[in-house]
Amino acid sequence: MDNRELARVIELAIKKEEEARAFYLDLYEKVEDELAKDTLKYLADEEAKHAEYLTTCMAGRYCSSVLGMTDVVDYKVIEHLEKPDIDKDMSSADVYLVAAQRELDAYNFYKSLADSYPPGDMKDLLTRMANQEKKHKEKVEYLYDNTAFPQTSGG
Repeated sequence: MDNRELARVIELAIKKEEEARAFYLDLYEKVEDELAKDTLKYLADEEAKHAEYLTTCMAGRYCSSVLGMTDVVDYKVIEHLEKPDIDKDMSSADVYLVAAQRELDAYNFYKSLADSYPPGDMKDLLTRMANQEKKHKEKVEYLYDNTAFPQTSGG
C-alpha cells in the first residue's frame, strides 16, 4: 500500500475519532444525570486517545499494537432496542443506549475498512481500532443492563 493511501485512511479515522469525541462532549453538556455525565466524559477521553494514537501513526512514529486485541463480550443490547431521542432529561440508561449505538457505528466503520484490506499492517491497525470501539460498546451496554435492570436484594 502506498503512503498516500495509508495517510488518507488514517486521516479519515482521526476525523471519525474527533467527531465521536465532540458527540460525547455535546451530549455531556445536554444531559443532567451525573452518572451518565461521568461515562460520557470517559468515552470522550477514550476517543481523544484514539485520535492521538492515530496521529502518532500518521506522523510516521512507531504504530504499535498498544490497542490490544482482547476478547470482547457482545451483549447485542443495542441491536434489539431502539435508540432513544436525545434530551436533557435522559435517564442514565437512555444515555448508555445512545452511546452503545455510537460505538456500534464506530465498530462497523473500522470493521468494514479492515475487511477491505489484505492481511498486513493497515488491516491490523483497523482491526485494533474496531476492537477498541467494540470494547466501548461492551462497557456501555453493561452499564445499561445494570442501570435499566438493577440487581435486587432478592437475587
